[in-house]
Amino acid sequence: MPRIVTDWLADHVELPDDLTADRLAHDLVKVGLEEEEVHPAAVSGPLVVGRVLELTPEEQKNGKTINWCLVDVGPEHNATQIKGVDDADVPTGGARGIVCGAHNFGVGDLVAVSLPGTVLPGGFEIAARKTYGHVSDGMICSTAELGMGDDGGHGILVLTEAGFDAADLEPGQDAVELLGLGDEVLEINVTPDRGYAFSYRGVAREYSHSTGAVFTDRGLPESLPTPPPAATSDGFAVEVDDVSPLDDQVGCDRFVTRIVRGIDPSAPTPAWMKRRLEGSGMRSISLAVDVTNYVMLDLGQPLHAYDLDQVAAPIVVRRATAGERLTTLDDVDRALDTEDLLITDSPEGARGARVLGLAGVMGGESSEVSTVTTDVLVEAAHFDPVTVARTARRHRLPSEAAKRFERCVDPQLPAVAAQRAVDLLVELAGGTADAAVGDLDHTGAPPQMALDVTLPSRVAGVPYTRDQVVGILRTIGCTVTEGVAGYVNVTPPTWRPDLTEPVTFVEEILRVAGYDEIPSVLPAAPGGRGLDLSQRTRRSVARALAEAGLVEVLTYPFIGEADLDALGLPSADPRRRALRLANPLADDKPLLRTNLLVTLLEAARRNVSRGLSDVAVFEIGLVTRPASDAPPAPQLPVAVRPTPAELDRLAAAVPDQPRRVAGVLTGNALPAGWWGEGRPVDWADAVEAARLVAHIADVEVTVEADADHMPWHPGRCARITLTDGTLVGHAGELHPKVLESLGLPPRTCAFEVDLSVLLDAASGDPVVARPVSSFPVAKEDFAFVVDAATPAAEVRAAVVAGGGDLLEDVTLFDVFTGAQVGEGKKSLAYSLRLRAADHTLSADEVRAVRDAVVASAAERVGAELRG
Repeated sequence: MPRIVTDWLADHVELPDDLTADRLAHDLVKVGLEEEEVHPAAVSGPLVVGRVLELTPEEQKNGKTINWCLVDVGPEHNATQIKGVDDADVPTGGARGIVCGAHNFGVGDLVAVSLPGTVLPGGFEIAARKTYGHVSDGMICSTAELGMGDDGGHGILVLTEAGFDAADLEPGQDAVELLGLGDEVLEINVTPDRGYAFSYRGVAREYSHSTGAVFTDRGLPESLPTPPPAATSDGFAVEVDDVSPLDDQVGCDRFVTRIVRGIDPSAPTPAWMKRRLEGSGMRSISLAVDVTNYVMLDLGQPLHAYDLDQVAAPIVVRRATAGERLTTLDDVDRALDTEDLLITDSPEGARGARVLGLAGVMGGESSEVSTVTTDVLVEAAHFDPVTVARTARRHRLPSEAAKRFERCVDPQLPAVAAQRAVDLLVELAGGTADAAVGDLDHTGAPPQMALDVTLPSRVAGVPYTRDQVVGILRTIGCTVTEGVAGYVNVTPPTWRPDLTEPVTFVEEILRVAGYDEIPSVLPAAPGGRGLDLSQRTRRSVARALAEAGLVEVLTYPFIGEADLDALGLPSADPRRRALRLANPLADDKPLLRTNLLVTLLEAARRNVSRGLSDVAVFEIGLVTRPASDAPPAPQLPVAVRPTPAELDRLAAAVPDQPRRVAGVLTGNALPAGWWGEGRPVDWADAVEAARLVAHIADVEVTVEADADHMPWHPGRCARITLTDGTLVGHAGELHPKVLESLGLPPRTCAFEVDLSVLLDAASGDPVVARPVSSFPVAKEDFAFVVDAATPAAEVRAAVVAGGGDLLEDVTLFDVFTGAQVGEGKKSLAYSLRLRAADHTLSADEVRAVRDAVVASAAERVGAELRG
């Protein structure tokens, strides 16, 4: 986000003398530029200019050589005594004694000296202290210690070498103001449609809109010392050979070239420019590069400087071909995509054969300005924002230039910005502007639109007058002429490509007139609306699981092949058919998850690894299940609305994305305490959680054993289906190999249920409360002996069938195996509650129900009543 140095902003708009960063933030937020952060002053306290009077090297016992320096820091600050120190070594006037370990300065140099009481970046407070046999009464500072970055030499900041004129410096002078270290810096957040605010000129214009301050910028090019000249026939040759393969857009519609010859490659960046750049968050590199960055920050037009001797005409702007590569200025070798827009040149006559850079994003190493460059070619171009945005994201290069181009740069800026850069190179580097000027210009004028002057009032409910509407439009740079009755014709300024329809002009009028003028009136909610069945069910499921002791989590839906391997999924398992992302956030997570457990298990593992022994988590989220025969997704144009046929092809390619509920449980289901030992989680807890989800969705499900469904244990896995056999999900204990692979404790259990299937099966009818009977309940217990392989759910279903209308509740309360029930058998004990709605049950009625239950169990599952 842009950082605003106040005195630089004053180049374009009148500012009050007492303006603070907080006040500036308050003024800018009124026109939609929000405060991101206020960066406090880098240095506080007495930081002054000092002149080195004496320097005595002293070798120490550890082999290190230090310098004992006497430094003149001005009559007001030179030492007379140091409180609490009685040492003949302390100077008594005319200087301060300071110990320094650096060696890149000498007698007579002007340096920055922090006196006792100074607080440097990082909260480092300076005090007089005895060291190396001397009392060091302050510190001679480096750029790194002052928070100004480091040139790599780790040396002392010598002010004359940093671009300051010795005639303007004197010992004792305030170095905080001199170096700009006492200024607060405001960082603002700029929305994507306000790209012009990525410049000081744009922010100054918005400050003027907010406060009424005079916008002193007379307009471009009028504000420049030298107006930009017209193109000449001998300008550096540029050709654009491009049409986007995706949307038929030309990637470059303007390309300005200027040449400056004979610059001094050793000329330093002046201190004022370096201070402004660093205050704005950019590192000073070299004068030629700093000039291009300075103009970009000031006006908003990215520039690029080439070493003219390393560039061969003509420059060709074209798309990359398959297999091309480029080493960019960040020293990364990049494989190029055929959609990338390139700047190329033609060495040895091969037209456009060598890649110089990624257009609008970053240049290459082959033609960069170096320490021996004397002739500079300045490029100022206008690139298609979509093309630049795609390239920047594809190569993960969010450069300062790309940030501006992808938000749209004023197509009228290139010639103006190039002229400003030329002027600065001539002034600061001693160069000479070449008379040859190149300007390939295929830009067009913004379209004129008709605006109903009453529309802003009708939209906002605020009575804006015609004069107010027209005045605001002209203030933001629009050209306004009279239209038909009740309308005006509005042409937006070239720096506002976001103003494309009448409602966008309305937004500007509301913004500049003041959002606080718009009354806050909440509309009355219409009756008959609210959450739909899906939303109500999701909320109810989440609440029920939380009340059951599980904690809801949210995991990222990105996975890799290794994650699916850890679940032990067979190669032919449909869950291995995952959608691959074209631009994943992480190289090892290029796929979208096909089930919830694959990411939820990782969340459980992380919690266990951090010392939580009892973990119960759940998640409600989408999974992606692409079909094997799905067509590829078409790449649709972005400049026009897709046709119905194109939208149909896109819809056919979109994979199914069902919503699921999954949970993982490990450790104790009930904690241990004074009441006794805790109960560990087992497969039944996972099954019961899945049943709870189905119960909340008001859908009846069937639970049966499933012997082969990874990642669950083959003997402790339940398959959950609708009554018609439709699969809903699985629950139970996870496979030991899966738990070992993931680093989870043994006996960890899990469930995953397809909530979309349950919602499709739900009737959606309101739940009708059953009347509560006032008559007493009759209780009956049964113990049935069945084959060990018979599921308890089938026995329960037989009991329910026999119980009929009088059965109120049935509960399995005991499972027993042993010699008493026979080999290969088990005993299941059920407790039944019987009740009639309108009378007390008689003994005969209870006996009839009991006989029916026993008969039903015997008939359906071959159960025998245990004696």
